[in-house]
Amino acid sequence: MSTATLNEQTVLDALRQVKYPGFSRDIVSFGFVKDLAIGGGNVSFRLALTSDAPAAAEAIKQQCDARLRGVPGVSSVTISVQAAPPQAPVMSGAVGRKDILKDTRFVVAVASGKGGVGKSTVSANLALALKKLGYEVGLMDSDIYGPSQQMMMGITTKPFVNEEEKILPIERFGVRVMSIGFLMDVDTPVIWRGPMIFKAVEQFLGDVAWGKQDFLLVDLPPGTGDAQLTLTQKVALSGAVIVTTPQDVALIDARKGLAMFLKVNVPVLGIIENMSYYECPKCGNRDEIFKHGGGKKTADLLGVPFLGEIPIDPRVAIQGDAGTPIMVSDPDSTVSKAFLRLAEQVAKAVGA
Repeated sequence: MSTATLNEQTVLDALRQVKYPGFSRDIVSFGFVKDLAIGGGNVSFRLALTSDAPAAAEAIKQQCDARLRGVPGVSSVTISVQAAPPQAPVMSGAVGRKDILKDTRFVVAVASGKGGVGKSTVSANLALALKKLGYEVGLMDSDIYGPSQQMMMGITTKPFVNEEEKILPIERFGVRVMSIGFLMDVDTPVIWRGPMIFKAVEQFLGDVAWGKQDFLLVDLPPGTGDAQLTLTQKVALSGAVIVTTPQDVALIDARKGLAMFLKVNVPVLGIIENMSYYECPKCGNRDEIFKHGGGKKTADLLGVPFLGEIPIDPRVAIQGDAGTPIMVSDPDSTVSKAFLRLAEQVAKAVGA
């Protein structure tokens, strides 16, 4: 192939063979290839990555170089790497979205690729841990189909509307909370299509009087659906944390959730391994019931921080059902101390 027949399509086809570490998807479909230029046998472009992982960035760059130098007609390759550090906060005062959450410093999504990994439990206790560290915190339950924060936070009252026709979040344990569960009967199923979910999330963001606060934690539903996309479109997220358990099936789905945030250019602050291990309170023996270490291994593979492990403690579920999360009922427990360490890591990641 001569340089005359070397074109953009040929170059992109070669780059599609380069996968993002840990994923089956390629860097072109992720949208990481920018400013592609071809001339006189030289190919140049910018790698716009959404993870500040030097090892992953270098591996991708080397693979790109090797793939392109194997294309007939390519005589030189110039690649610049632009990485977006996860710790760099994206403020909610972004152009076109400055009226939403303008008094909130950091908006952090708590997500998971699948249900049953304890995402809502992590959200509630992480909010309370951040409060204990001295921050003003809001907790938004955007799991429209399965809201649970009203139960976990022990809230049975309904919210009021102020004179500005804004919904007042309900404060519990010093944290401002808003959930669709406040507005519906416990046994009433939510049978909504996408546009209705879009509107509900939009209302929780723009029509709730959150006030001045350091953090708003958004408890997302599992998966990568309408609520997640609405959130990323309506507000500039400071970052997202991915909750997983050590089992392989949970880790596979966690990678899907992480891939979604990469696609929409939301910094991934890190991965949390929930239900990591069980430590017997009587003998101190440690059992890794659901395997162990998968969260850290996945974080290393994908080039994102590993924020920490949350051990199994039956009291977490018991106190969550009772409406007094373990951060409140037993702040000196091993689990509560783990949540405090996690809160410190999240605060550090966004630059609080």
